[in-house]
Amino acid sequence: MTNPLAITEEVRALEHLDLDGLRHAWRRRYGAPPKLRSVDLLARLLAWRIQAEAFGGLDAETRRNLRRASASPRDRQLSAGSLIVREWQGRRHEVTVGECAYQYEGQTYQSLSAVAQAITGVKWNGPRFFGLRAGSPT
Repeated sequence: MTNPLAITEEVRALEHLDLDGLRHAWRRRYGAPPKLRSVDLLARLLAWRIQAEAFGGLDAETRRNLRRASASPRDRQLSAGSLIVREWQGRRHEVTVGECAYQYEGQTYQSLSAVAQAITGVKWNGPRFFGLRAGSPT
């Protein structure tokens, strides 16, 4: 039977550990620790695992929703009517997705790359410029 107070105390104790202490605590419970260098992130991850082990992890629906939300941007499809917003050099740019083209400032463009070029004046990979691909500018 899980003692909630003991779990709470164990998780609170993580706040006082440095990176080596967190790695030691991880190793003691779960084996080799992840190769994280962030004390905060490792502490949060370890705290979550301890609590999930004691009280149960995420339910199936939540896991499914997280997988869907974290899908590669490349997997995402833009539907007609979607609005793509990008701030560039202090100005907000809005592009509306059409059935076969894109609308930007009253003009029709055949590709997002053409819109990106109209905005920046230089050639860009449009999906990347608008943050629709991994490694996109933020």
